[in-house]
Order: sequence, then C-alpha cells, then structure tokens
Amino acid sequence: MDRRHFLRGLATAACSAAAHPWLTTVTLAGSDGSAVLGDNRLVVVILRGAMDGLDLCRPTADPMLARLRPTLADGGLPLGQGFALHPQLAALMPLWQARELAFVQATSTPYRDKRSHFDGQDILEAGTGLDLPDAAIRDGWLNRMLRALPGLTAQTAYAVGRDAMPILAGPAPSATWSPEVQLDLSAQSRLLLDHIYHDDDLFRQAAANALSLTANPAPNSGTTAKGALAGIDRLVDFAASRLHQDTRIATFSLTGWDSHRNQPSALRGPLSQLERVILRLRDQLAPPIWGKTLLLAMTEFGRTVAENGSRGTDHGTGGAMVLAGGALKGGRILGQWPGLDEAALYARCDLMPTSDVRDWAAWAMRGLFGLDRSLLETTVFPGLTLSPDPGLLR
Repeated sequence: MDRRHFLRGLATAACSAAAHPWLTTVTLAGSDGSAVLGDNRLVVVILRGAMDGLDLCRPTADPMLARLRPTLADGGLPLGQGFALHPQLAALMPLWQARELAFVQATSTPYRDKRSHFDGQDILEAGTGLDLPDAAIRDGWLNRMLRALPGLTAQTAYAVGRDAMPILAGPAPSATWSPEVQLDLSAQSRLLLDHIYHDDDLFRQAAANALSLTANPAPNSGTTAKGALAGIDRLVDFAASRLHQDTRIATFSLTGWDSHRNQPSALRGPLSQLERVILRLRDQLAPPIWGKTLLLAMTEFGRTVAENGSRGTDHGTGGAMVLAGGALKGGRILGQWPGLDEAALYARCDLMPTSDVRDWAAWAMRGLFGLDRSLLETTVFPGLTLSPDPGLLR
C-alpha cells in the first residue's frame, strides 16, 4: 500500500471510528426529591455519524429532491406539509397521528465546512456555539445546566457504558455503571480493517483476532440485527427504570449513521434502533410518565443533498432533529424550509441551515424545567440568542 492509499485508509478509519464507537453509552441525571427539576423528563439521543435528515424526513414536495436523489428519493409515508417519513419507520406513524412525534428540518450547530465527525460531535455536545472545539471548554451543556441548579444529589449524573458522554461531562459529580459489553462492528468496518491490515505482518493477526471477537454471522442471518436491538432494549429499559424514579434527564447515543455507500442498506440498522428506542421508551414509561417526557434526537451535521456515485451521501451541513414524547406538541414539521434549488443551498451542495440545534434544546429545557432565559443564553449555551418560542410542549 503506497503512502497516498495509506493516508486515505487512515482518514476513512477515523471517519468510521467516529461514526461507530466501540460502545454505546447512557448517561443519567436526577435530583434529591426537592423538585428542583420538577416532574418532567428530558431524553437526549445523540445520532453519531451524521444522520441524513433528508432521507429520514423526506421533502417530497420539493421538485429538486428526485433530481438530486434519483435512487434514494423513493416516496415515503405522507406526513403533510410536503414531507414524508422513511418507510422503515412506519411503526412511528401512530405517534405522529397522536401528535407525539415531530421533526425539525434544516437545523445544525454553528459548525461549518470542516466536515469532521469528531469536531462536529464535540461542538454538538459542548453547545458553545463555536465553529471549532474550544480546548478551554471541556464540559457539556447538560452538565452546565445541572451545575446552575441547587439541590441536586451527589449522584446527579452517571454514565452507563464505557465512558461518560461529553454532553454531560464536567465538574458535576458522576458515577458509572457498565452493562454487559459485546464488541460489534458493521460489515463495512470489518472490511475496512481487513483491507488496512492485510499486508501488515505486525498487526495482521491482531486485527484478525479483533474481527473474530465481533462474531458477526453470515449475511441475512438476522442475528446481528437482533443482538443490536436486544442491546438497545437493555439500555432503554435501564434508562426507563431510572426515569420512573428520581432521574429527570437521560442521554445516550446511537451509532452507525455514516452512509457514504449504499445508503438504503447502511441506514437499515440505525433506523430500526431509533424506532425501537422511541417505541420502547414509550411502552416502558407508560402513562403518566410518558406524558411528561420529551425526547430530542440530534446529530453532528447533515449530509449532501445530492446522492453520490455509490448510492450514498457525503458529509454536509443542514440536518434534522427528531422529537418525540407525550409532553410534545407534535404532528408538525418544525423549522423554516429553505428549499433545494442550487441558489438556496449552502456551498451549492448542502441543505442550508435555518436554525440552531441549541435553540431547540434550550426551548425544550425552558419548557420542561422552567429555566431562566438569561441562564440558557449565557451559561448553558454561551452566546445563543433564543428565537421566538416555538411552542414545543403541550
């Protein structure tokens, strides 16, 4: 392998590592029963790998969609307002009809142009509004929110999995719990590792041993997909059990949203997991707790509006958020739609962001927990100027 191919392989490996971390983590926060956070619940899901919001919530009324995505824009389940839901998420339609599901289109962090998963996720979880990660700010926006509130216990925040998520990292005290862990690599990641180390005498055997630990079955067996959903069930059940008690904030991540090639196949697993999280959380919480819960699913950036030559999409800018919960005033496509005409695109290739992800999160926290506007704009999300109230909650 020559130097150019080696560097290209390293770049691809870094991309894969950011989009497919070894472990999914769950982080939780609660109070000491002093009603500091009230009785509402907030669940934040980080969709790692840059989820394609134009595929999940498709702007079918925009005539440019079919031109830009000749093999990916294949209809969907009508939502109204000119949008359609990805067909694989059909089980979420009852939530849409019950106004317990909504989508934000054309939203992003202030991150622009570099298109790095690592930087994009850092900025998303830091919530600072900076276009580059700030080494001086190492805490997450949920941690800053908790530190601004009195009466929280020493066990206010703790992580489930290998590491605490950056979104809740910071001086607030935390504890950890590690569930049973299984190393799991996608087929694409396995092929990548095999390609990189095939001709390396030093690391070839170590890579082969690592691949054997993933124990991926033959294609089409369904075992990997079932195992992944079983793992999701354990995470959701654990979070739900705590949300039934004093916990008021839970956050975890879903990986695998990077879809440079064969996007319909690449997103099959992540879409199933997202659907599973929402439906199982609803079932596990049940009334009346589900009626006091809001889930926000967000990603580091969107993807290009045009599909590439591999039936995939590349790193972009504007993306989408998914909102769910009994506390949500849903059944709506939120945000300002900029259109897909070339003149309306960012850098002539990406969906133009018309809102800030932090703004939606801030209004969610203000509505759920009654946080002061100045606290949100100066401490939780430094430099943010809140938009007019979008009325997220019932």
